[in-house]
Amino acid sequence: QVQLVESGGGLVQPGGSLRLSCAASGIIFSRAVMGWYRQAPGNQRELVARITTESSTTYADSVKGRFTISRDNAKNTVYLQMNALKPEDTAVYYCNVAWSRNYWGRGTQVTVSS
Repeated sequence: QVQLVESGGGLVQPGGSLRLSCAASGIIFSRAVMGWYRQAPGNQRELVARITTESSTTYADSVKGRFTISRDNAKNTVYLQMNALKPEDTAVYYCNVAWSRNYWGRGTQVTVSS
């Protein structure tokens, strides 16, 4: 079965950095478009970044220039490097793949606070 396991969240001060990882199994990873979404309390889940099989990337306007999505097909892993973090980046971050259907990881909490 398809599994997505996120890691790397935590508490960081404004201006700091974190790198999230998502390990995927049960799919042909090199053929999958992978995405990172986030959901803050009271808000809808929103797309943060997406990477295609050719490593073409898309970003939400709010994170452009600060976040970088990448993939390692040999490790079946997608990453989200987050720099210059702001308090408004605080959310649960979810890994996503659209395969036979939409699949989601359990999420990892990112808290940006001084």
